[in-house]
Amino acid sequence: MALDTNVLAYAEGAGTKARRDASLSLISRLPEQDVLLPAQTMGELYRVLTGKARRNAGVARDAILGWADTYEIADSSWTAFQAAMDLCADHDLQIWDALILSVAAENRCRILLSEDLQHGFTWRGVTVVNPYVSPAHPLLKAASAGQKPTASGSAP
Repeated sequence: MALDTNVLAYAEGAGTKARRDASLSLISRLPEQDVLLPAQTMGELYRVLTGKARRNAGVARDAILGWADTYEIADSSWTAFQAAMDLCADHDLQIWDALILSVAAENRCRILLSEDLQHGFTWRGVTVVNPYVSPAHPLLKAASAGQKPTASGSAP
């Protein structure tokens, strides 16, 4: 599963205390080996931390490196960028959101946790799941429990 910038930004405290707590709780339940961070999210997180959160560059860098020490980082390829442009043209997405989704698909993620894209939207096998809606999406419930989704998309 891939994490979008907003999940990480909230976990870093860029938002309300409730969002921070929800994000930290969510992340703590996810198996580390199952989490992927598109490199694009790292760049966006740096921008959020140095801009909106007003952290100095060194502190922001340390936060980014901490996430990179914990989870696999996936670089953006030209193929992913081409697919992202198709997503923009065909589904009216913003390019950087589309690139995150495309990198998730390229890396065979089943879930992209994001509140920025349409909850439930599925593309190339990746389902966008807003982790802050209730009730939780079945794929998120399964992932949080350390289960792999079945062919029907739910937990076994």
